[in-house]
This record gives sequence, structure tokens and C-alpha cells, in this order.
Amino acid sequence: MTDSEVLSVKQRFGIIGNSSLLNLAIKKAIQVAGTEMTVLITGESGSGKESFSKIIHSLSARKHGPFIAINCGAIPEGTMDSELFGHEKGAFTGASDSRKGYFEVTNKGTIFLDEIGEMPMGTQARLLRVLENGEFIRVGSSKVLKTSVRVVAATNVDLYEKVEQGKFREDLYYRLNTVPIKIPPLRERGEDIYLLFRKFATDYSEQYRAKPIHLTEEAKSVLLRFPFPGNIRQLKNLAEQISVLETNREIDIDTLKKYLPPVKSNLPALYKLQGTGGDKGLNERDILYKVLFEMKQDMNDLKKLVHEVIKNENYEILKDHSELFERMDSDFEKTDNNNTLVIEPKADNGNIYEDEKIEDVYHIAEEEDESLSIEKKEKELIIKALKKNNNKRKYAAQDLGISERTLYRKIKQYEIEE
Repeated sequence: MTDSEVLSVKQRFGIIGNSSLLNLAIKKAIQVAGTEMTVLITGESGSGKESFSKIIHSLSARKHGPFIAINCGAIPEGTMDSELFGHEKGAFTGASDSRKGYFEVTNKGTIFLDEIGEMPMGTQARLLRVLENGEFIRVGSSKVLKTSVRVVAATNVDLYEKVEQGKFREDLYYRLNTVPIKIPPLRERGEDIYLLFRKFATDYSEQYRAKPIHLTEEAKSVLLRFPFPGNIRQLKNLAEQISVLETNREIDIDTLKKYLPPVKSNLPALYKLQGTGGDKGLNERDILYKVLFEMKQDMNDLKKLVHEVIKNENYEILKDHSELFERMDSDFEKTDNNNTLVIEPKADNGNIYEDEKIEDVYHIAEEEDESLSIEKKEKELIIKALKKNNNKRKYAAQDLGISERTLYRKIKQYEIEE
């Protein structure tokens, strides 16, 4: 696949942008177009999924056949079967005549099923039969009809999640997902945002014979950082609004911000929720309290463990609880690589966090042995382990059941002289 082929497709279908993710999606569309494979296009609303369905149809052997785009979310559930597969006269109230469905009308062509995730379960079973055997039955009929239609489907939701929820057929999901094509959201396309903005501004100026607007460098930087949840549709709307309402054609940062809607808070994930249990109903504050509460439980376990070690002078106990040390160590050393909150409570006279505040939230009963200083005992254990192993950190860490990196950090924290 050459760059010239990709450029030719962009020019033919009016696709603007040089993003590597966009180019990859176009290359996939070109490669799969010449086959009869079913294609599933995924991407956020407004990212341009329909354009890719047209690319696939226009470059296929069916390009001279009919092409029809159907939004499954816009068709009422009660009439979906009739729209897609047709009906016979008298099949239901109001069916005064027989009618051909889209699969019959587009024989030897391509059907683009947008928002496929909104399709009712009953219709999904009928669609699967068409994909498998090319057969369908009109509503109110018993006669099996044949059709040769290529299906290109698209969705802006996670279909596999719908499968797990029992809202989408698993067999249909795998049948549709023969070749997946992911369309990148606008916020992941970098400089393409500005190229598209200029294109929309130029189109408007040509249409209404007005001087095109242009952005200052500061305004351009703000535009490139905006997340555009509505993707290309939202960007086009923004360019047209400014073109119509602003008399000054140079748009500075303050002017641009007037037209940018407030961005919804995209706070980092505080706690990864598992399954579909009650945690899903927690707000962010409750989730943070939950994380701190679990950390407190770990601390209480550590208190008991340290007390037992000191009482019995048995370092082997620590090895049996190495998982606890590593879990606590990871809790305090998370890095923010995947939009995850970095939980690094500040040390205050050696205290990791204030027990009283957590107890106020959860009304936790007073813990026994509160006077026991974990930090002091931990320091004593580290010193003993170092002495036992002649200050060799590797073996001391093994005795303590923690990583050598964690031991090194603890030595610095407690200012232990080796």
C-alpha cells in the first residue's frame, strides 16, 4: 500500500488530515474493499465512520450496485424488521401493501448499518441468517428469499461489552467483526484539527463570499488542546459559528474561548471498578474513601504482623506476607501513565495518613495498639536485617520480604547508616 494510493483516496472522498492513525484506517479500508468480507467500523460519534463505508463500497466489485446507509438507532424497534426485510400485505396494522426491504432493494450492492449496537435482538437473528446464508423472510410471509448484499457495520459503543451484558448476540458480533477498522477520535489526530478548521472556514467564506477567519498562534494552541467530544461535527459547527458571528476575522484566544463549551471534568481514575457490583454507583469521593479505607486495612494488617515479628523474633514470618508489603509499596508509588491517580500521601512526622480522618468517614472502631509506632518498629527491623546480613541489601530485603528498591527507599527515609 503506497502513500500515493492513500492520498488519492483522501482527495477523492474529501478526507483531510495526515494523522498516522487516520492513514492506517484508510489503508485497511482500501485493502478490504476488494474482498467480500464483512467490516465493522468503530469510532466515536462524529468521527467520520460513514465516509469509510463509502470508500469500501466505491473501491469494491459492487461499486456499480446500490449503496444505502441506515441508522439503526433512528428506526423504531417495532418497524426494524419491516424496514430491513420488507413485509407482506396485511402483515400488521397499516400494512396495506407489500413492501420490499432494504436487503431486497440493495441486492448486489452494499448496506451500511450505522449504530448496529441499537439493533433489537430479534432483528439480530434475522441479520445473522442473511450474513450466513444470504436468506431472509419478509414479515408476514413464509417464503424464503435470496439476496447478495455486503454488510458494513459501524458502532460508537463497545459491542463486546454489550455481548457480555446479553444485549448483543455473540455469534453476530464475531460474524460482523471479520475485519475491524478503528477510526481515531479528533483529539488523537494532532495537527489535523487545525487543518480541518481551516478547511471549514474556507468553505464558509467561499459559500458566502466573505473573508475567511484565521486564528492567532495562542488561539491555535487552545484549539489543538480542546478534546472535541463531538469530533468533526463539533469542529465544523465551531468554525461556522465564528465565521458568522465575528466581524473581526482575526480570532484571538479570548474570542475563541467564548465559543468553546466548558469541558466536562475528566478526572483520573481513582479506583478501577471490577464487575457490575455496587461499586458502580459510587461517586469519586466515595471511591477515594474506599481506596484510603483499604489502605488503612493494609496498615492494620502490617501492625499486627510487625508486632508478631517483634514478639517472636522470627523474620521468616515476613516472607509469608511479602504480598502485603509489595501491595502497599505499589499503592504509594503509582505513576500516572494511564490517567490513574497518583496516590502519594505526604509523610507528616512519619505518619502515612491521619487515622482519625478515615475513622470519621467510616465510623471505624478504635484500633487496638494505636500507640505502637509502625515506623519505629519498621526501622528497627531494617537495622536488624542489615546487621544480620552484613549490610548486604539484597539479602536483607529477602529476609524482610520486600524488594531491594523498597529497602533502599526505606533506608533513605529513616536515615539509616549502613
